[in-house]
Amino acid sequence: MPDNAAVIRQFIEQVLNKGEIDQAERYMWEDVIEQVPLPGQGPGLKGLQDVLRGMKAAFPDIHWNIEEQMSDGDRVMTRFVWSGTQRGPFLGVPPTGRHVSVWGVVIDQFVDSRVKQTRIIMDTLGMMAQMGVISPPGN
Repeated sequence: MPDNAAVIRQFIEQVLNKGEIDQAERYMWEDVIEQVPLPGQGPGLKGLQDVLRGMKAAFPDIHWNIEEQMSDGDRVMTRFVWSGTQRGPFLGVPPTGRHVSVWGVVIDQFVDSRVKQTRIIMDTLGMMAQMGVISPPGN
């Protein structure tokens, strides 16, 4: 039985941290379903790759760290933190030059050793506060 958590760790290192976005096809099905897409994200692998390219352009120094992983059958839950400095537009926000650190959780469902469905939940509100778009509570 394949180690699905290891597949996710390889995806994070190769695709997200090294920026080899075209290699995402090794880890995801072309018709991968994103249960919670980012605003404007298109469908399937192409939509995911477009989002990843946009994130890399906006945060050229982006780096993902795995904080925790759990596997259960065909599913892997990964708790992560990514960080980077906003040098380009992202989600309609012009470059701020600010460094952000964003936590999140992703649940990936595998079919035949590749991700078929994924659901990512990120602290977008916290990210917007760090970018200076909104004031944090209490300010």
